[in-house]
Amino acid sequence: MEFSRTERVSVEIQKAVSEIINNELKDPRIQGLISVTKVEVSKDLRYAKIFLSIYGDEETKHNVLEALNHAEGFIKRELANRVRLKFMPKLNFKLDESIEYSIHISKLLKDMNNDNGDEY
Repeated sequence: MEFSRTERVSVEIQKAVSEIINNELKDPRIQGLISVTKVEVSKDLRYAKIFLSIYGDEETKHNVLEALNHAEGFIKRELANRVRLKFMPKLNFKLDESIEYSIHISKLLKDMNNDNGDEY
């Protein structure tokens, strides 16, 4: 199976940004479990949407996203040392709610089955 250039770059950026967030950043607002779930890179490699799963309440999630947006310059410099590209993409951090949404749906299904007297 052959991967496109944007897919290969996305995977490399995902690994590198995950390492940078979890090992290099020292901002006290960045706390808890943070996972880079997906990276979408534009065809011209100028923009990268980085989707994050952040364990915590809404305030924690907001603080982490704020800290990451503030640290974008640092993250881009570190990324440039790890991933060789002609241009470093503009990073845009987004919250990935898909894991929480799937947990919520599973809970609803379980509750619905329990109300009917069935086991899930």
